[in-house]
Order: sequence, then C-alpha cells, then structure tokens
Amino acid sequence: MRYLTIYSPLSLTFINSQADYQPGAAKTAFAERFKHLQGVKVKTVGEAFAEFTKILGQPINALYKNMMTDIVGTTHLTVVNARFVRDPIWSLGMISALNLLLKNYPEEGTQEKITSSLFECCGLDEAEVRAEAAELKAWVAGKSKDDITKALRGEGDGPIPAVAKATKDDEYWMYSRFFGIGLVALMDEVGVEMNADDVYPVMEEFVQDSLGKPHFTACSDSDTYFKIKGKLDLMETMMKEIEIREKKRMAQRLEDKAETQIRAAERQAEMADEVEKEAAKMSSQ
Repeated sequence: MRYLTIYSPLSLTFINSQADYQPGAAKTAFAERFKHLQGVKVKTVGEAFAEFTKILGQPINALYKNMMTDIVGTTHLTVVNARFVRDPIWSLGMISALNLLLKNYPEEGTQEKITSSLFECCGLDEAEVRAEAAELKAWVAGKSKDDITKALRGEGDGPIPAVAKATKDDEYWMYSRFFGIGLVALMDEVGVEMNADDVYPVMEEFVQDSLGKPHFTACSDSDTYFKIKGKLDLMETMMKEIEIREKKRMAQRLEDKAETQIRAAERQAEMADEVEKEAAKMSSQ
C-alpha cells in the first residue's frame, strides 16, 4: 500500500528556517544574552568521565561505580549549561550530597580523592565551593525555618538574600539538583524533620512561595534524596552488624585459640610431671 505525503506550507516554512539556522544569530533575548558562547567547545559526558578516571588514578569500588558515573555526568552537564550560575546554596548541596554518598566508602582516604577528582574534571574550584558551603552553614546556625523563608524572599543580610534577588531577577535562572539538596541541608540545620513528607511542603514554600520558581523538580529531587539516604542508612546498619558479627567471630576464634593453647600447656605440664615421676621411680629401683 502506498501513502501520499502532503506537505503543508507551515512544515515547509519550518524546514526552511531550520536549514537557514545559524548559532547565536536568533533575534531573541535568550540568544542575545548567550551569543558570546557561540562556538565554545564543550566536553562530552564521556570525555568528562574519562578525565575524572585519569585524575583519580585508581579504580572505583564496584558498589560505587554506577553512582559516580551518574554524579560526574549530571554535574558536568549542569556546569557547562550557559544558564548555570553557582551560588552558596548549590555549593552546600554538592558538599552535603558527596558527604552522604561517600561517607562509608570502604577504602580509607579514597573519598577525598574521588571528591577532588570530580571538582577538577568539572572545572570547579574545590576550595571556593567548600568555602561557600561553610559560610552558608555558619550563617544558618541558630536560625529558624522562618528566617530562611524571609532570606529567600530577599529580606535581611547574609548570603541567601543575594542569591534570592539574583534568582528572581533572572528569567533564565536554571534549577539543578544540588540546589535542591542545598535547601534540604538548610532545613536539616534549622530542625525540619528529615523525611520526604515533612520536607515537601517546606520545599514548596522555599522555592515557589519565596523564590517564585516552580517547585515540582525540587520536591522530586528531595524525595529521591531521602530514598537514597534510606538505602544508605540501611547499608550502613548492615555493614555495622556485619562488622560486629565479624568482631564476635574473631573474638571467639581468639578465645578458642587461647583455650587450645592452655589445654596444650596443661597436657605438656602433665606429661612433664609423669616423666618426672617415672624417672624418680626408675632411680629408686
């Protein structure tokens, strides 16, 4: 069966417009703002992960490989986006997420190497990110949820009002996962119950009501955060139980070994005593 394809004038116009497309030449506010980035070379996700692996210089534990592949790819795609602007909330989210995900990494000292390799392959200054996160964490100490809400409205001083004003004034502001986790970290600091049900309405209040931005992705990311946290907490509990059982087994093995050595020593002593008695009997004859 043959079909007749009909091209409408609209579709031909669209095709022609696509054929004449030139990067950065569109007459829109978005194109005007970011046209200076035309032709900038951007690494692929594969290239970013290859660089991460080269910088790290050692294999990643099999349990963490998929997770790190996702984090490297997601972080790379975030920071190379023209709309991305790093801020203290995002920095706090990144540090908090990495601390949570890597805290039980089995090889001691490798956590720091993985974190530094991630920063370097994504073109981020680790010292600056950590300084921003530390400054924000110091600012929020002693604050309440309402204080953060006011700050996200642009009221008061400190690092958050400046972020809030810049976010509200930027029609092309881009939300990313670490920003949402940064807000969760702030909630944790001010005593919000750390579970998905209690965090959801607070996230809605922070993002939609205070910042005036859509909250659905942030709430979804917070749900994912708590699911992963729950799995990691369960894994940590299991690892501790395994460690306790292994220590008990080791203690039992040491105890059994000690008892065996004691019994052997007792047998040797008894044998020596018997030999001595036999020798005394032989000499008396």
